[in-house]
Amino acid sequence: MRLPGGLRVSLTVISIVVLVVIYVPLLLVVINSFNTNRTFSWPPPGYTTQWWSLAFNSTGAREALWTSVKVALVATVIALVLGTLAGMGLRRTRFFGRNVVSLLIILPIALPGIVTGLAFQNGFRTILGIPLSLWTIVIAHATFCIVTVFNNVQARFARLGGNFEQASMDLGAGPVTTFRLVTLPMLRSALLAGALLSFGLSFDEIVVTTFTASAQDRTLPIWIFQNLFRPNQAPIVNCVAAALVIFSAIPIYLAQRLSGSSSEGLTGAR
Repeated sequence: MRLPGGLRVSLTVISIVVLVVIYVPLLLVVINSFNTNRTFSWPPPGYTTQWWSLAFNSTGAREALWTSVKVALVATVIALVLGTLAGMGLRRTRFFGRNVVSLLIILPIALPGIVTGLAFQNGFRTILGIPLSLWTIVIAHATFCIVTVFNNVQARFARLGGNFEQASMDLGAGPVTTFRLVTLPMLRSALLAGALLSFGLSFDEIVVTTFTASAQDRTLPIWIFQNLFRPNQAPIVNCVAAALVIFSAIPIYLAQRLSGSSSEGLTGAR
């Protein structure tokens, strides 16, 4: 569909403005990580890599990074299992309230993080009497990570239909064999994309983590927030934040490529 010239120019200008507003502050974070001035005066009087060296050798940053990786990995595994099972279950069965169940699965990612975090904190500490720990963070993160896997599974099933699975069972394969040889290969790229998105969401989460983490458990986003206003730590925080900007883009990029390539493969097969 061809757009009128004036509308096309307007959309281009608006897109450029939006991209500038989003990405210029991120670029400033990266530039300031090399700023020789601790107060980040602009323009930078000089550039240095000493802050990166200090950030790499920071024990607190390394421990927080490892905590974030552990939480994100476990939450992603839980999301893969439960999200896939939920997607398959709702696809294969028809019952009263099916749409309500689907809505309840998707709802956690639509709720404000502060509401989710407060609800989990009250649930863990007040109702269940469970002390906050690394596992409470994992459980809280898994609730919204499940949504990404569930949506990817649902979308893949909607595009593929059930012809291949029916053909497999018509040829004598049982449910387990059909899942292993037909369903799982069809879902592989969708599950990998969902896993990458889930890992990225969990790794960057701070609001829900603040309400569900104990005083001893600090993820990297919490470490950044706690050290942001400390003068001696500010340059190191900038380096860690710059590294996060770069590494957080990797799973999102890979997930996008996987989703795009799988869609092209399906279109070509048809």
